[in-house]
Amino acid sequence: MRILLFGKQGQVGWELQRSLAPLGDVVALDRRSTDFCGDLTDVGGVARTVAQVRPDVVVNAAAYTAVDKAEAEPDLARIVNALAPGALAQAARQAGALLVHFSTDYVFDGSGQRRWTEADAPAPLNVYGRTKLEGERLVAEHCPRHLILRTSWIHGARGGNFARTMLRLAAQRTQLEVVDDQVGAPTGADLLADVTAHALRAVAAQPGLAGLYHVAAGGETSWHGYARFVLEHAEKAGVPLQAYAASVKAVPSSRFASAARRPANSRLDTSRLQRSFGLALPRWQLGVTRLLTQILSQSPATPVTGER
Repeated sequence: MRILLFGKQGQVGWELQRSLAPLGDVVALDRRSTDFCGDLTDVGGVARTVAQVRPDVVVNAAAYTAVDKAEAEPDLARIVNALAPGALAQAARQAGALLVHFSTDYVFDGSGQRRWTEADAPAPLNVYGRTKLEGERLVAEHCPRHLILRTSWIHGARGGNFARTMLRLAAQRTQLEVVDDQVGAPTGADLLADVTAHALRAVAAQPGLAGLYHVAAGGETSWHGYARFVLEHAEKAGVPLQAYAASVKAVPSSRFASAARRPANSRLDTSRLQRSFGLALPRWQLGVTRLLTQILSQSPATPVTGER
């Protein structure tokens, strides 16, 4: 199997290089690649890359993910999140390839309390969500052999993430305020990559399994609950902090000004994925504990003070 991966340097793309390797030959690209065009702002270029590589599978892990910045750069966000995936879908169909594409809970308006299913009507609140929804629709329209995986609250040991930010701030401040009216499930990039590889292999063998699925870790929490879990783990590990889990103040989203509205309810129903592929998704605490073990092992005796 020949697999063409876009977005190799992102959190998910980095893990996909590992999880996809046992399936065959992986050609991994990012926007700086020189052998082939991996820059999704060059819509024609990435389509030509598919034609040149002639893969069996195209995996698009690249996206414009700066949610607030997208409000000021809607055209750029649309190119990367919608038009480029649409072009990849057309090129994948012409090459006879399966296309794997990642999307987000931000396609929903975040209302209510129940978990969102694949059958629920999307209603995005911001530019990021609208462009990701358009990308989904273009992929489905232009490439019948597709696997669209919606996920939420992705974290990974590579690069910046919420846990690192909380550890850094807790090392610098005596008081933290974190929103408690947004609920979801922190989902590891490694978990998403492993699920992707499993689902990709299954769809290649059984084309009828193609389609749209939700992927997220089990359970749920608020950002406030997430922050407390991170600091409780750090306290037990003996990390020097100025702010402790018990002192983290819960505040509403309105406490912080932002250019883009966020969905309050990011709960995703993953039962279709688990049933279709015979998978059991672990609870979010397992993945975050593993993440924290990796982060803190980098410098266990000193506070975390940066994003790298």
